[in-house]
Amino acid sequence: MGESVKRVTTPLTDEKVASLKAGDDVLISGEIYTSRDAAHKRYIALISEGKELPMDFTGQIIYYVGPTPAKPGQASGAAGPTTSSRMDKNTPPLLDRGLKGMIGKGLRSPAVIESMQKNKAVYFAATGGAAALIARSIKKVEMIAYEDLGAEALQKMTVEDFPAVVVIDCAGNNLYETGPRKYKKG
Repeated sequence: MGESVKRVTTPLTDEKVASLKAGDDVLISGEIYTSRDAAHKRYIALISEGKELPMDFTGQIIYYVGPTPAKPGQASGAAGPTTSSRMDKNTPPLLDRGLKGMIGKGLRSPAVIESMQKNKAVYFAATGGAAALIARSIKKVEMIAYEDLGAEALQKMTVEDFPAVVVIDCAGNNLYETGPRKYKKG
């Protein structure tokens, strides 16, 4: 983490999201939700059928993770990020329903970035390979829906100082594009 770390508390508002810029180091506290591709497919099926989603995504953050089982005395096992692009085709409908943040690793599609700009949302990266360290910031885990999906179930995590970096801000600034430019010789 850099010298100027921003503290972010959930739920996110348009104002909070607008204050976050690509490249910002952040510590997230509050509630975040876990979800991966299998659950995302179920959300989209519910949306297409006009049915209610298992939670209200307004102002929330989804962490793309499949945590390992917790050891005694721990809230969660190792909890490293999953590749975000696996959720890309199913992300814009959730952003349209109020989702304000996503945590994962890797690039996002142009359609997701466009939807983030339209809906004032932010994409955070969690450090791959730091799953055990990330787990220390997880204080509580509660099952919300889709327990049959195991590690891919929809769960609520209560986190304190969860470390992340803003990779794509709500203006569409993308650290994956701007970061390498700083170091290219031209």
